Amino acid sequence: MIPISIDQQLKKLVPNLVLGVVSAPVKVTKNSPLLWKEINKCVKKIESEITLVSLYDIPQIKALRDAYKLIGKDPSRYRGSQEALVRRILQGKGLYQINNIVDINNLVSLETLHSIGVYNTDNLKPPIVFRIGKPGESYKGIGKEVINIAELPLFADEIGPFGSPTSDSERTMIALETKNVIMVIISFTGSEYLRDQLQRIVNLLCNYAETPREKIETVIIK
Repeated sequence: MIPISIDQQLKKLVPNLVLGVVSAPVKVTKNSPLLWKEINKCVKKIESEITLVSLYDIPQIKALRDAYKLIGKDPSRYRGSQEALVRRILQGKGLYQINNIVDINNLVSLETLHSIGVYNTDNLKPPIVFRIGKPGESYKGIGKEVINIAELPLFADEIGPFGSPTSDSERTMIALETKNVIMVIISFTGSEYLRDQLQRIVNLLCNYAETPREKIETVIIK
């Protein structure tokens, strides 16, 4: 497991912040029909249980939005990735099919309603810290223009920032040639259910990414 920590300035502002990390070798494929059966089942559940009005009462989403406000970022302009996924579903836009690893990431985000990031480990230079973005910091987002990441909670390695609960960078994105990943549950509501959620990721990687169970590592960072 590569070393990951939470910066104390961020932890002081958001004391309930916890990270759940899975490190694993994977086989990336364009599509998995069986995985998409699980995703479609989850989508239908969200459509039947959540509305655009009730969205903001969900504890995980409310906690992220509150954290952004404390740090100094407008959560209406910079939405958490889980909120953006749910909003797409409720607006009838559906989900993108990217690849099996990103699709697993999105499924678990929808199931847990936490923001979750997945990163190509081989493009990282440890150690990694989850901290507040500094003035002037930015990166090229996946499928987006350059993103202003100042005052966002973000992941950074020795090279620089590469991911946040809102949007991740192209540098560490998952491609078909990716061999090793870390998947991080970003919980602003503490560690309740986190071990079960990590186990869910483990099971999905074993089922849909040909990952040997004995080669998967998990850790909770507080």
